Amino acid sequence: MQEKQRTEIATLGEFGLIRRLTEDIKLENTSTRYGVGDDAAVLSYPDSEVLVTTDLLMEGVHFDLTYVPLKHLGYKSAMVNISDIYAMNGTPRQMTVSLALSKRFSIEDMEEFYAGLKLACAAHHVDIVGGDTTSSLTGLAISITCIGDAPKDRIVYRNGAHETDLICVSGDLGAAYMGLQLLEREKKVFEGQQEVNPDFSGKEYLLERQLKPEARGDIIRKLAEHHILPTAMMDISDGLSSELMHICSQSHTGCRIYEERIPLDYQTAVMAEELNMNVTTCALNGGEDYELLFTVPLADNEKVSQLDGIRIIGYITKPELGLALITRDGQEFELKAQGWNPLRES
Repeated sequence: MQEKQRTEIATLGEFGLIRRLTEDIKLENTSTRYGVGDDAAVLSYPDSEVLVTTDLLMEGVHFDLTYVPLKHLGYKSAMVNISDIYAMNGTPRQMTVSLALSKRFSIEDMEEFYAGLKLACAAHHVDIVGGDTTSSLTGLAISITCIGDAPKDRIVYRNGAHETDLICVSGDLGAAYMGLQLLEREKKVFEGQQEVNPDFSGKEYLLERQLKPEARGDIIRKLAEHHILPTAMMDISDGLSSELMHICSQSHTGCRIYEERIPLDYQTAVMAEELNMNVTTCALNGGEDYELLFTVPLADNEKVSQLDGIRIIGYITKPELGLALITRDGQEFELKAQGWNPLRES
């Protein structure tokens, strides 16, 4: 097997590396007046509200380079931020990217990471306008800020849900978590072996959902086309149960969701059975689906019911009724936030 070329980052230095990674970036948005190359980017949003979101991803906490290719990591790092802008009913426009790198990373490694990052940004017409690089003694750290915009009267917050509103989700849930379980299982099986050839046939969808999630800008556009403005919205990064609790807490409401209405992919159900896990628990608490969870007025029932890729899973209630899951056999269980918590003590 031909040995991969490796060029030490020190041969270029910080500014040389930034130039190398960003020299082919072409700006797409009129709100981007000036991008990479000066002390700060110059942005202009004369007619809309500016949305800003930021994420910090740490090696060993948020990702494992044993099984996450750097190109996929770059793609996912961009997508999780782009998804946050869509979750406010906004349009993502610009991104800054800051990296802390240990000596084990080469220039070629960073080009791989940036290839994935650029692919994600191109798919959603986002301009990379700046960032920073520094050295790290503990592996790779990624800090990304995404900037977007929305008309003032179209921004959707978490606190706008009202009693009788319908609760909707896009896509299907639990697949990203099942993909992570699959990767972790195979990592343990092949630990310490030189030749690693795991068999993922029939489980490709689960891996894609974990390694290459897609921000749901298509759903945002679809809602706008059908003149549906959600009353509250979030993206599902920490698990459906956790995100529902955020919406209900900030909107001062309760909710009822139905187990039989939670959208699941066939591969998710098969993998859960294989691992002896409850598939509903995985869908409620798995996280990293990056689907949209939103509420709409009851009057929009007919319109939203006819849209592909959106499922009504329940409704908003009075706060004193609490948050509940209605099981397939009609039992009622209190929803608990058991989703991923990066600050939880292990």
